[in-house]
Amino acid sequence: MANDNIGPNRLVVGAHYGLRDWLAQRVTAIVMAVYTVILLVLFLTGNDFSYEAWAGIFARQWFKLATFTVFVALFYHAWVGMRDIWMDYVTHNVALRLVFQVATILWLVACVGYTAQILWRV
Repeated sequence: MANDNIGPNRLVVGAHYGLRDWLAQRVTAIVMAVYTVILLVLFLTGNDFSYEAWAGIFARQWFKLATFTVFVALFYHAWVGMRDIWMDYVTHNVALRLVFQVATILWLVACVGYTAQILWRV
């Protein structure tokens, strides 16, 4: 019996997340960095550092959407990192790993909901 598990015909097991998640980490980091630069420019060029001025900035619909997008990017960035930590470093017990991953997902989904509630309340 020939061993077909060598070279391009080999059977690759695992999650196959590598390139996609590497790229997702970079894209979400860029999104967060661009938003941070925009926020810094608004802060450094503003002359009114009151609550009302900042609430006025966040009252604009486009800024709420941009902020929400950045937070969703942050939460996805956190998910990729935490999933890798659970899979690689914490436990090799599949059931326990699943519990950690589900808890992380629930926490991040709750964070998305709370973010939306905060942004659209202003």
